[in-house]
Amino acid sequence: MPGVKTNEVAGTRAVLRHYRMSATKARQVLDLVRGKDVDRAAEILQSTPREGARVVAKVLASAVANARNNDLLDPDDLYVSACYADEGTTIKRWRPRARGRATRIRKRTCHITVIVSRLPEDRLARRRARQAEQTTAVRSRRVAASRRGGADAAGAEATTTRASKKDKAAETEPVDVEPVDDVIDVEDTEGAEGADVETVDTDTDTDTDTDTGTEDDVEAPDAEADGTEAAAADAEEKD
Repeated sequence: MPGVKTNEVAGTRAVLRHYRMSATKARQVLDLVRGKDVDRAAEILQSTPREGARVVAKVLASAVANARNNDLLDPDDLYVSACYADEGTTIKRWRPRARGRATRIRKRTCHITVIVSRLPEDRLARRRARQAEQTTAVRSRRVAASRRGGADAAGAEATTTRASKKDKAAETEPVDVEPVDDVIDVEDTEGAEGADVETVDTDTDTDTDTDTGTEDDVEAPDAEADGTEAAAADAEEKD
């Protein structure tokens, strides 16, 4: 006994008729999503750079909407149970060729059908278990990250507390200040000694000049006395 035909598969369907595309091109895209979950099929069609993918994605969205609104099914539990493309009407056109001949142009059309059904219980159970594992893993990573962040914050706070305690201890520690009387200003002392030396030098120069002037003054009267004696001696000789 033959099995169930593709067009007799139970489920919610959506059909697009007389689309201006060959059935061969549509079947190449339908083979990518057959048997996939609805979400996965939508992702595949969105990332496929072909015109047939855009059209099949619209038919799939229509089938999911029919299942949600007409059959009251959960869209998360649906998968593509069957999809196929039948040949539609072929539009014939003519193109003139050499020597008065004509060539036939065939413009193909197709009927695209997508059927969605609820996942079997075993597949739903495996899917839910996988989702639970993923959720648990994500939650554990978040908890570990939050614990690491809390530990880092506690360590930073402890470091800050120790630093603040050290600063307070340094502020409260008494500082030994030497009396002002014991401090000796070396620069002032050196300046005073230098002033005394310069004063002594100035006095010495003054004394030297005074002595020099006195000798000059003493030598001048001696010269005048010698001149007077010489004049008196000449006068006596003349007499």
